[in-house]
Amino acid sequence: MWWSRRGVLAALPAVAACGFAPAEGPGSAGRELRNSVLPDAPALRDEFEFVARIEDRLGRANPARYRLAYTIATDAVPGGITAAGTITRYTLTGRADWRLEPAGGGAALAEGRAEGMTGWFATATTVAAQAAETDARRRLMAILADRVVADLYTAAPR
Repeated sequence: MWWSRRGVLAALPAVAACGFAPAEGPGSAGRELRNSVLPDAPALRDEFEFVARIEDRLGRANPARYRLAYTIATDAVPGGITAAGTITRYTLTGRADWRLEPAGGGAALAEGRAEGMTGWFATATTVAAQAAETDARRRLMAILADRVVADLYTAAPR
C-alpha cells in the first residue's frame, strides 16, 4: 500500500510536465466557459433536458460571451422481442451536433458531435413503460450534454 501511494506521488511531476492541467484551473478553457455559454433556447423536452444539463455543468451565461448552437437526433430501436412478438427492451441512441460561436455572431470557434446510447425495459403497464422511456431520454440527454462539455473543454478558445 505504501509503495502504491509513493508511485502515484512520484508520477505527479511527470503528468504536470507533459502539459496536463485541470479542466477548470486558472487560465483553462473550463474557467473561460464558466457562466459564459448561452445554449440555443430549447423547443422540445429532450432539448430542455440537454440545455438544463449544460447549464448545470457550465452555469448560466451572465453575460453571454458564446452561443452554443445544437441539433439533437434520437432513435428508439426495439431490442428484446419475445416469441409472441412482444417488445421487452428498447435501445435509445442519440447524437448532438454542436457549434460554439461568439455571442455576437461570427465564425465557429469549435464544433463537433457527441453520441451516446441508453435503453429501457418495456413493462406490462403503459404508465410504467412511459416513465421508463422518459427516464432513458433524460439519461441520454445528460450523457450527450456531458460529452459536449468535455469536448468544449478541449476545443474552446483560451
